[in-house]
Amino acid sequence: MKKIIIIFILGILFSLHGCTDTPTTIGVYMLMDTSGTYTKQLEQAKRIINYLLGTLNPGDTLAVARIDSGSFSEKDIIAKATFDQRPSVAVKQKRVFEKTVSDFITSVKGSAHTDITGGLLQAVEYLEEAKPGKKYVLIFSDLEEDLEEGHTRDLNKIDLDLNGYNIIALNVTKLLPDQANPQKYYDRLNMWEEIVTKRGGNWRKINDLDRLTTILEEE
Repeated sequence: MKKIIIIFILGILFSLHGCTDTPTTIGVYMLMDTSGTYTKQLEQAKRIINYLLGTLNPGDTLAVARIDSGSFSEKDIIAKATFDQRPSVAVKQKRVFEKTVSDFITSVKGSAHTDITGGLLQAVEYLEEAKPGKKYVLIFSDLEEDLEEGHTRDLNKIDLDLNGYNIIALNVTKLLPDQANPQKYYDRLNMWEEIVTKRGGNWRKINDLDRLTTILEEE
């Protein structure tokens, strides 16, 4: 009887130990700006995606979407996957993912407008459904929003909770007006940082893409 009790207790302890040692899953939603001449920057975006594919583990989630004239739509998701626990299956998923993104970048045409806010809203909706342990939204853009006539994006009227989200701006290139007045560039960065932090999110900017290893660093 004592032996049975000991085995039972050990079983409970083992199960609890397993729970505490379960790795936290990661969810990454990457937004790629496809407006105007920014399409020339997309080869850099591909570097980031390839890094992510090499870094994310089975159970992690990755989605890549375009920022275009109206980005609050699932149709703008280029590729998405939650990687299988079986390594061989996960490898195949990643190969398909890489090819899908590569084909898109090769054939993409620039959009007339830039709906960054819509893309952010879609990213949060997607990651809320995926339910990863850690949530990242990467925004590959100059952060200059240009909405199509008739589109409204008033975040003061939208209940956007970014608590637990890490929002990272990548490759925020300087525009021609920024050369004449650098304050425009910093105002743009400060505006998005305020939008994110005011809603409970963590904000970071990385312009040196050689520092890709810091993207998914521990918070």
